[in-house]
Amino acid sequence: MDLRTAATRDPDPEAVEFIRFCYRRRRVGWPELYDEMCAVAARGLFRGLVTDDLAAHGIGFSLFDTPALAALAASIVVEEQAARRPMTVVITPVAEEVPTEAATDITSIDAPSDRVIARPPVEPIRGSEPSVRLVAVPAGA
Repeated sequence: MDLRTAATRDPDPEAVEFIRFCYRRRRVGWPELYDEMCAVAARGLFRGLVTDDLAAHGIGFSLFDTPALAALAASIVVEEQAARRPMTVVITPVAEEVPTEAATDITSIDAPSDRVIARPPVEPIRGSEPSVRLVAVPAGA
């Protein structure tokens, strides 16, 4: 496989998912990730695909295929690490009142959302702080 052509064409989505699967099993760097990919392929742990099946998707474990596989794995590992970066939480006072119906309108608690849900002000308890809302901001922003 020519590295120049391997780097310019889009990787097979199945190959990308295979590498993500292996990386999520063991969050390790290249040499150890290669070992994990070999073990997963030998046992058919990823969707039942073995080494020969993965070769049809562009995943080769030979000495000649290793540089292209390492480059693809490195880019996927960078994406996975970026997705796991911590977020900074900023606490600001609530300036506007939100009706009770809007505060309880949550479609999915588990799904991430860009919406800010604020509860309407409640009768303050003596010595308590004013209502606040939490806003997630990417770290370094």
